[in-house]
Amino acid sequence: MTDVASLPDGLTSSGIEAILRGQHHDPFAILGPHDGQLRVFAPQAAEIRAVSDDGAIPLQRIHPEGFFCGPAPQGPYRLAMKAGGHEWQVDDPYRFGPVLGEMDEYLLAEGSHRCLYDKLGAHPVTHQGVPGVAFAVWAPNARRVSVVGHFNAWDGRRHPMRRRLGPGIWELFIPGLTTGEIYKYEILSAHGERLPLKADPVGFAHQLPPETASVVHGLPDHDWRDGDWMAARARRQDRQAPISIYELHLGSWRRGGDAEILDYDAIADLLVPYLERMAFTHVEFLPVSEHPFTGSWGYQPVGLFAPTSRFGSPEAFARLVDRLHLAGFGVIMDWVPAHFPSDAHGLAQFDGTALYEHADPRQGFHQDWNTLIYNFGRREVANFLQASALYWVDRFHVDALRVDAVASMLYLDYSRQPGEWVPNRHGGNQNLEAIDFLREVNTRVTTDHPGAITIAEESTAFPMVSRPVDEGGLGFAFKWNMGWMHDTLAYFRLDPIHRQYHQNDLTFGLVYAFSEDFVLPLSHDEVVHGKGSLIRQMAGDRWQKFANLRAYYAFMWTHPGKKLLFMGCEFAQDREWNHDQSLDWHLLDDPLHAGVQALVADLNRLYRDTPALHRLDCDPDGFEWIDSRDAAQSVLVWMRKSDDGAPPVVVVCNLTPVVREDYRIGVPLPGAWQEVLNSDGAAYGGSGVANPAALESEATVWHGRDQSLRLTLPPLATIVLMPAPS
Repeated sequence: MTDVASLPDGLTSSGIEAILRGQHHDPFAILGPHDGQLRVFAPQAAEIRAVSDDGAIPLQRIHPEGFFCGPAPQGPYRLAMKAGGHEWQVDDPYRFGPVLGEMDEYLLAEGSHRCLYDKLGAHPVTHQGVPGVAFAVWAPNARRVSVVGHFNAWDGRRHPMRRRLGPGIWELFIPGLTTGEIYKYEILSAHGERLPLKADPVGFAHQLPPETASVVHGLPDHDWRDGDWMAARARRQDRQAPISIYELHLGSWRRGGDAEILDYDAIADLLVPYLERMAFTHVEFLPVSEHPFTGSWGYQPVGLFAPTSRFGSPEAFARLVDRLHLAGFGVIMDWVPAHFPSDAHGLAQFDGTALYEHADPRQGFHQDWNTLIYNFGRREVANFLQASALYWVDRFHVDALRVDAVASMLYLDYSRQPGEWVPNRHGGNQNLEAIDFLREVNTRVTTDHPGAITIAEESTAFPMVSRPVDEGGLGFAFKWNMGWMHDTLAYFRLDPIHRQYHQNDLTFGLVYAFSEDFVLPLSHDEVVHGKGSLIRQMAGDRWQKFANLRAYYAFMWTHPGKKLLFMGCEFAQDREWNHDQSLDWHLLDDPLHAGVQALVADLNRLYRDTPALHRLDCDPDGFEWIDSRDAAQSVLVWMRKSDDGAPPVVVVCNLTPVVREDYRIGVPLPGAWQEVLNSDGAAYGGSGVANPAALESEATVWHGRDQSLRLTLPPLATIVLMPAPS
């Protein structure tokens, strides 16, 4: 124990002891220069001198565990340390003032900091003329927070942080540190309990899993070249634009030799030409945010500000986005604000309290996924999540965020039995705080970054999900149409002999097709967990399965709504998706698989180049039934229309394996019509049953129209007709 009588003025043995034991809540009150004294805790040193322009001043070791004290130099100084035969110099972190300003402190406390990621996290900076790293983390209920890493032997006593009382932010500038340093936060709870070491909630890079430390990186640095794309983005993502999305899991789309995982740059080399060949307009990545468990596919993230290190650096991810933009493709990223995993190094009980989550498990624990639910009503938590959304759009030029599991956010009783949930203040089951949060984040994304959009994965009939906030909606641009997906897949699983009794599965979607601005999704969720691949879900023998899948895709691409298809489905991947393996690209040696791929590419081009198929995707004026009542033969006929004077499109589906000769349909215009796509085409692996190059309409009233055509309907096929050019 230190002799109290020999202590310099202002120092107490209890204060020193608190520093030595890592228990002091205010290290700047003890360490650094104070009234002409310099106090240093350095257990790694045997001797210390304070070196300045005026010379070197030896410090006295007043505690055997490494507490030093002596006269403070005038002006800046460094610490010359010696232990054994080693000598080195460092700057003293406790001679530097705060990095965060008063306005930052105010905005962080208010939960309204629009660029929270500019301040929190680990930022390489030059502070008071010295290079180093500024760390800042929110932990309002902690007794002490320290930065630990290899640089201080993971000793939480050596770099305790300064607490900013207003927002509960802890900060510290550590001179001499550079990018690439591994670090975590060591936190003592209010009761003095040392918590598991925590990764940085606003870390910009993390170790490669299964390691869990954060990596000093700073904000990503990329010289963007996508100005033309950004200028046109709003037009290319509005409700009248053709939007056809290729959903992709970065770790299993393609792999190198020996199943090697490709990095962001290698993926870009392959993905850009593939999207060009397939004519998709957008690519959607399953969550890129850092996540500890690969089997979560990214849907249980711990690093909401860090692209996963599995595929490279943040700059490499930025290059991937930039290259996609330069080639004309939009980038959508799945973003997960609904829940987070309970991993000890993550956000759970971050400062010893339920800081990010609700304390009550009826509100804070997700029973379906064994994860924790954010406390959306806490302003700092909402600010943290909003900042994450803005970060990806701002720093990585992501064009759209597809918000995962929105239904689980909207309802307090989601997947819960009576008594397992807490009603809102009105006694209802809507999560009012989550609704406010979603409206706020959607507003901020679209106002702060014009042209950027958000898309909801929402599986209920919650009203006005894709309507503007100022009209009472949630503010999403689009909503996934889960009902359409469920009904249509159920239909195509049926043996054709039974389909006459289930035509409503295909027509019911048009009852509500324009209640929201929809995306039609055939996503990763439909090819996992024992469901089998899409091709295996189709009815019939092998030939019929492929015919059904081709007819289904043509039905989907000509149906109102934007399109989304999961990787591998475009060539009828045969086995269920496995996130640990590459897709089975060798299947393209089979003409049936290659035929499906060719059809999807042609559907994308037809959809993109035909105004009637996309301009009124979200408007009832763009769709009209010609005949939906021929359930006995499982035939559907409809028309798609544009608002710009472009010609209409007529679509006919024959969903039985029977060729129907001389089948008459009404058409909206007289004259010659031509078949512009036939899913039964020989080039796609079909039987090749087709109609003549030109079909002349007849003045025979049919389906309530003055003109009609006589057609041959191919088996299990969808055909698309347009007026022939004059």
